[in-house]
Amino acid sequence: MHKPTTNLPPPIPPEKPLPTDCCGSGCTVCIYDAYADALEAYEKRLADWQRTDDSEKTFG
Repeated sequence: MHKPTTNLPPPIPPEKPLPTDCCGSGCTVCIYDAYADALEAYEKRLADWQRTDDSEKTFG
């Protein structure tokens, strides 16, 4: 894995959809499906960030 050479902020989690964001009509790709995909990608980025050296991280 490529180690970053600059300070990295922690990844930002995706915004969870509200119950009213889903239209309930059975879309092929529901907003909840898109959120699940985004959450999975975020969790991978977070795990990568957590594995970086503390000297490379920024904390807000």
